[in-house]
Amino acid sequence: MINFSFDGKAYTAQEGDTLAAALLRNGVGLVGRSFKYHRPRGIMTAGVEEPNALVTVGEGGRTEPNTRATDVFVYEGLVAKSQNRWPNLSLDVGSVFGLAAPALSAGFYYKTFFGSAKKWMFYEYFIRKAAGLGNAPTLADPDRFSQRAAFCDVLVVGAGPAGMQAAVEAAESGKRVILVEQDNILSPSLIRDGEEQDAAWINATAARIRAANGLILTRTTASGYWEHDLVTLTQRLSEPGQIPADNVAQRLWHVRAGQVILATGSIERPMAFAHNDRPGVMLSQAVRSYIRRFGVVPGKRVVIATNNDDAYKTAQALKDAGAQIVAILDARPAPAGANSGHRVYNNAVPLSTQGARHCLKNVSASVDGETMAWEADLLAVSGGFTPVVHLHMQAGGTLDWNEDAQAFIPASSRQNVTTIGGASEPQPIFKMVPVAKPKKSFIDFQNDVTLADVDLAWAEGYRSVEHLKRYTTLGMATDQGKLSNMAALGRLAEKQGVAIPEAGLTTFRPPYTPVTMGLLAGAGAKDAGAHVRRLALYDLHAAKNPIWQPLGYWFRPRAYPISGESLAQAALREAKSVRNNVGMTDVSTLAKFEVSGPDAAAFLEIICATTVSKLAVGRGRYTFMLREDGFVFDDGTVWRLDENRYLLTSSTGGADRMATHISYVRQYLCPHLRVSAVNVQEHYAGIAVAGPKAKAVLTTLIGEEPPRHMSTVPAVISGVPVIILAASYSGERAFEIYISASDAATVWAACEAEVMKIGGALFGLEAMEFLRIEKGHLVVGGEVDGRMTPHDLALDKMLNKAGGYIGASGLARPALAEAGRRQLVGLESLEGDIPEGAMLIPNEGASPQGHVSAAAFRIIEGGSVALGQLVDGFSRHGEILIASSPTRGQKARVRVVAPHFYDPAGERYRD
Repeated sequence: MINFSFDGKAYTAQEGDTLAAALLRNGVGLVGRSFKYHRPRGIMTAGVEEPNALVTVGEGGRTEPNTRATDVFVYEGLVAKSQNRWPNLSLDVGSVFGLAAPALSAGFYYKTFFGSAKKWMFYEYFIRKAAGLGNAPTLADPDRFSQRAAFCDVLVVGAGPAGMQAAVEAAESGKRVILVEQDNILSPSLIRDGEEQDAAWINATAARIRAANGLILTRTTASGYWEHDLVTLTQRLSEPGQIPADNVAQRLWHVRAGQVILATGSIERPMAFAHNDRPGVMLSQAVRSYIRRFGVVPGKRVVIATNNDDAYKTAQALKDAGAQIVAILDARPAPAGANSGHRVYNNAVPLSTQGARHCLKNVSASVDGETMAWEADLLAVSGGFTPVVHLHMQAGGTLDWNEDAQAFIPASSRQNVTTIGGASEPQPIFKMVPVAKPKKSFIDFQNDVTLADVDLAWAEGYRSVEHLKRYTTLGMATDQGKLSNMAALGRLAEKQGVAIPEAGLTTFRPPYTPVTMGLLAGAGAKDAGAHVRRLALYDLHAAKNPIWQPLGYWFRPRAYPISGESLAQAALREAKSVRNNVGMTDVSTLAKFEVSGPDAAAFLEIICATTVSKLAVGRGRYTFMLREDGFVFDDGTVWRLDENRYLLTSSTGGADRMATHISYVRQYLCPHLRVSAVNVQEHYAGIAVAGPKAKAVLTTLIGEEPPRHMSTVPAVISGVPVIILAASYSGERAFEIYISASDAATVWAACEAEVMKIGGALFGLEAMEFLRIEKGHLVVGGEVDGRMTPHDLALDKMLNKAGGYIGASGLARPALAEAGRRQLVGLESLEGDIPEGAMLIPNEGASPQGHVSAAAFRIIEGGSVALGQLVDGFSRHGEILIASSPTRGQKARVRVVAPHFYDPAGERYRD
């Protein structure tokens, strides 16, 4: 037995119980309160679609609110509490809102909270007090969260019979297979339905998948489907509130699949009738699950309401468990259910329920137009089945309407995804129209949305399904409309007098089920859920214990401290080595694109705002790219490697954006050009060698004179073919060496040996920042922030005078040449260190006229310098300003100067 508590009371559970099953086992029927009216709610389902049984699980920093009791498995010491009630669950003062239901109908807040700002402040206090269900934890989460990337030929989502069969067939055909299941066991539907395939078949099939090197992940939900068949998976390594075995509570997977097979099944629908939210009203398949999987019988006297054959399986399960079937209300005409062996009423639909002390006591129904009633403590309903099409829609798929099932089913998709099983072929049902009073007929159980609310929204003009959703809050609860959407669409179609497909469809957004914030972006989530790419030279860097710096998807060495140096000390030492001697660094993460073909130059002159076609073979130049509105969005270099072959580089952080931009230009703007553009960012590793002695190092390495500034030559280093580009970001003579990533370690070792032989040093991003600020070089995200034109950055003289590049028309707008624009300036400190990000003000209390984009220490001379943006900055050289950072409590007096503090003539990097 397993010990747990609910609302402070101790209970016991059996191994494998969900919290919902354990509460039912202990006779607990009331588990929560609804959001708006605080109506008593019981357990309705047995899966992730549960709208009622939301509880807070765990204590301290491991507290997790809004946890579905149907989706947490009981463990020793589990602590659960009900939510949205005061002072306790049985006696909730908030239930008085139910008495005011006529005044709190759909959209009441849009009509009520008017008046002055002062009145709103009064309203806001009470609105915020009433908002939400559970309370967010206030203590830090002690657990960690991990991320993992994976690739496979076939990803199968859903380990029901169809999913397992698809997975084993793919695995045994030699494909790499990942099979994921959100439950903690495989094929739970087989246990529920008592099919021919039993536990032995499940175990044997799972063993075959694993034997074929397939990976099976349980307690794992496919939470989102993204571009290029990327699927995110949320894997629970421990239950909510539980202390994880290895301190990792959850894992976020990024899976890139060749093919995705969705075996996600379908969700049973409730029925709309008066007081259908009362504890004791459950979905038919949920009742069957609790009986056959958990050995819990939720009621003794049972009424079943259905419009399909599936509910008769529940009747048999209840009979086998010893429960009494009082009546089966079948909405279909006779002879449906005639041979079931139970008392069946045809043409019968539920009208209402009655209860006492939060328990079901009576069920009334319309049978052939006459009202009948039965005493019962459980009503099992089955109103049809809604295929789980969320991932299919997120993949860009379309839906078809299945008239027999009264459901949307997956159709075509622009990604490589296939849907199988119950999600593609739902069971046929009999179409029903609710006949009960709409004011108490709930369709969204968590947000207390009724049929009457849909009718009101329609009457008030909210007839688009998206408007209806927002006006009534239907489908906006934690279950995201899994049970409510089809009922709402049916009612909307009924009001419009059209078929359901014509009424519209809401958007299926990720995640499929709630994902904890800690997994996505918490302090314990390594890299905050982002993709992480390792440098080809990662192991060589890691051996030197650098300080790592996140940069885009990458982590690059920020500095290489030695002998207990701080970051600032290490960076200054490294920068001095570059200024006085020689240094080397890893520049592999720069975006790199090979552009080739007869029209390569013409293509590049559309992308780049500078001339390209005039470059001689073996020469390169600085370039920059504009958005269509004329603003600079990236910069880099372009090199002519051969007559019709170019290498274009751009910033690390903008690599994906640049790749998308090039693809857009190639496919949509210039499909007629004879050109190929290939992203080679990860194909080539890059090493930069910079400093007064860099030329000597390169001469030794390649055995000949290295290329002059802005020239390129092929060469060989330690037997490895390389491309050498003579370009400087530091202001010193410098070279970039590009090699195949697989051969990078050999070339790095050779370069490092020569650099160290003459007393040089490795340098990281921090030293590079010092060097480039002194030289006045730009960085994307700092000086190039999406608001600056070439003129603002003093790059206008480099523009291609022939035009024709993207952004040329936007750049011609008069407003971009008017006075009052921010322009690039240099700042040198007269008093104090310049705080990065500081506002530039003429005097205390004045409005900001610009800001500091980057600041650094002078490497040799000492003192503080910075780059910044200043209104009309070009004409303000010599002015004295204050660089003020209130958030840091720092300020400095600065003089506006040209943004070039070191070798403005460029003599240092030329032969």
